[in-house]
Amino acid sequence: MKLFADVLVVLDFVKEEGGSLANRQQASGILAYFKSYEFVFYLHMMYDILHLTGTLSKQLQRKDLDILEAASMVRGTMEAFQSFRNIGFASILPKVSSFCETHEIDTLDIEELYIGARNRRTTKTNRFHFEVEIFNTVVDMQLTEYRDRFSETNTQLLEYMGALSPCDSFVQFDKSKLLKLGKLYKYEFDDSDMIVLEGQLEIFYHSCIKDERFASLKGISDLSRLMVSMGKHRSYPLVYKLSKLALILPVTTASVERCFSKMKLVKTDLRNKIGDEFLNDALLCNVETEALAKVENEKVMERFQKMSARRGQI
Repeated sequence: MKLFADVLVVLDFVKEEGGSLANRQQASGILAYFKSYEFVFYLHMMYDILHLTGTLSKQLQRKDLDILEAASMVRGTMEAFQSFRNIGFASILPKVSSFCETHEIDTLDIEELYIGARNRRTTKTNRFHFEVEIFNTVVDMQLTEYRDRFSETNTQLLEYMGALSPCDSFVQFDKSKLLKLGKLYKYEFDDSDMIVLEGQLEIFYHSCIKDERFASLKGISDLSRLMVSMGKHRSYPLVYKLSKLALILPVTTASVERCFSKMKLVKTDLRNKIGDEFLNDALLCNVETEALAKVENEKVMERFQKMSARRGQI
């Protein structure tokens, strides 16, 4: 939006001075579309949508992600989207008109009949086209995507996991939420396990709340390590299993996303016949770059040398 005027200058230059007829024709078509009211409307609409999604996107990519804060931001973003759907169209129109006046683009009377492709007049108004067919459709697509990715069950699952956090001396501990978390894992906790889990959670909380060793923990991973070092994973096996499930969920989700992203870089058209074993090794090196950086080259060469008898020394 800030470079819009400069973009028009470049397109106009390519339109007149392009190196080939195809380039000049392409620049002419893009320039004509950029100077249309519809493009300006799309520009401002997508700016507002990305403005709403940007904060949550950055939060979800943080390595020190706070589960409860992330769940709260998901709900807040969805509510903001719903509010944007209700009142966003009216707020966009003045900005679109102002932008068109600044850059000398023809504006439209929102109540007139919409003129479609090839200058054909339709029976619907400009308001119906831009509000119902464009604005509402695009925002509804975003809301549907959010509901699919962050369903109520998934959001509750994150909140239930946060109830096991030992931060600030188990200030977020909530036995009812942890029992609900256990019920979601039906294959891990049967009915008898749930009865035992309720008792273990009660005793575990009261035994740890007064133990100074649990006062400075910063996450569920620290809690699990301390439980193992103290032997509490044998005294409270179901609580320990719950902590492991809480740790596995976000890691597996993030690992799958990272693997798919890296696979696009590793398995290219030139390597489309790569074997599964070599692909797994290559992905491991690309995904776990931080761990790989700690491995010394000399140790790799030494291990490779010992794998079989070789004529020369590496």
